[in-house]
Amino acid sequence: MKKYKFEICTNSVESSIAAQAGGANRVELCASIPEGGTTPSYGEIVMTRKLLNIKVQVIIRPRGGDFCYSPLEIQTMIKDIELCKELKVDGVVFGCLNTDGSINMPAMKQLMDAAKNLSVTFHRAFDACKDPSTALEQIISLGCDRVLTSGQETNAELGIPLLKSINEQAAGRIIILAGCGVNEQNIKKIADQTGIREFHFSARETVPSLMTFRRERVPMGGAVKIDEFSRAITTEKRVKETIAKLSE
Repeated sequence: MKKYKFEICTNSVESSIAAQAGGANRVELCASIPEGGTTPSYGEIVMTRKLLNIKVQVIIRPRGGDFCYSPLEIQTMIKDIELCKELKVDGVVFGCLNTDGSINMPAMKQLMDAAKNLSVTFHRAFDACKDPSTALEQIISLGCDRVLTSGQETNAELGIPLLKSINEQAAGRIIILAGCGVNEQNIKKIADQTGIREFHFSARETVPSLMTFRRERVPMGGAVKIDEFSRAITTEKRVKETIAKLSE
């Protein structure tokens, strides 16, 4: 099992603690999971770093939607990276694209400079880029440590062909981190067919709200419709079960 590493996408301090208990090597801490993850709050970062002994990475994403950011958004991201440094997290996760689907190299260089001495993962903006082979070479040239990708498909199992191809192209120069839809049922298949050795998954389960009084006709959400009387959290059990599949 030592040849594999596991990163859990966590949406709270509670989920992060469960990830550690389940055997994860690190967490990627996010807010707004229904939007694909955005930068978490100061308090979430502080408490996660305080309570975890494993590595903590923080997503740097100012909003949901695409990955074409304005100069103002880039400056906001730089400030979030600086805060993460102050809070002594181990790494940050970000990615920027141009309007034509290519890597925004000037913006990435600004963020990489801000993230100096932190581990950097180029996140699933890679899955929205136009030319994955060229993008991979550019990401390597930037000095990123890994690329999080589903192989440009809706989940990593469907993305096996591209995951295998870019893992071979990377040839040890950068880590390919397979993520999105990785679970107990497919993690071994993805590992066996791609040669990838690092995996990103959430291992979440839905738990009901503790509220007994519920005014369900008055939702707090807007554009993103969610069940406001349940929440999804990472569980120690699912983390352990997913990891265990690679030893079968």
